[in-house]
Amino acid sequence: MKFKNKIEILKDWISKSNRIVIFTGAGISVASGIPDFRSPNGIYKKKSTVSPEEILSHHYFLEHPESFYQFLKKQMLYKDAKPNLVHFWIKELEEEKNVTIITQNIDSLHKLAGSNKILELHGNIHEYHCMKCNKKYTEEVLKKELPICECKGLIRPNIVLYEEALDEDVLNEAIFDILKADMVIVIGSSLVVTPAASLLSYYNGDKFVIINRDETAYDKKAGLVFHEDMMRVIRGVKK
Repeated sequence: MKFKNKIEILKDWISKSNRIVIFTGAGISVASGIPDFRSPNGIYKKKSTVSPEEILSHHYFLEHPESFYQFLKKQMLYKDAKPNLVHFWIKELEEEKNVTIITQNIDSLHKLAGSNKILELHGNIHEYHCMKCNKKYTEEVLKKELPICECKGLIRPNIVLYEEALDEDVLNEAIFDILKADMVIVIGSSLVVTPAASLLSYYNGDKFVIINRDETAYDKKAGLVFHEDMMRVIRGVKK
């Protein structure tokens, strides 16, 4: 099917839907200057003596917090990143529809774009708390080589590390919204990370769209698939 025809179908589906879930992954933030994880130039492909998956694990954080924070500051934190066209399009859509954003991203770009209902499956890298007294902190704590609370407890980012479970309340809310959705749009996710990607199996509707540069395991289940630059797709929708 021609690109133009697919765009017209996408517009039609959006116009006929009231409750829309938008599921976003690392790809949506690439245009904002944040590298993804699994592409050839992604964070996980960079050479190091210890794998990124190991560094971003629960046990590594507890055993080597200094190394963990060195990696986080160098590879994970992009303070100057700004929302892009796609983030702002989603915000505009909220003005017309009941939209829930379910994101695998930890970069806060949806919040910076002004979106309201955002379920952050993997947490938020700009928020921190003490593991001992639970005092909340901002990323200002990263000015220290090793963030330690005034109570002497270790401060950690509010992100889900490997070996940790996702927040049950966030998961349940995501499932509820997907079950109730008229339409689900996946943007910039390879849909390989579980259990996040498996949430899409709860959608029983007939307006399932995937916008992702590469193929995903869910392509055959989608009614509309764009293996295109998401910027091109969203510009087409906005015309």
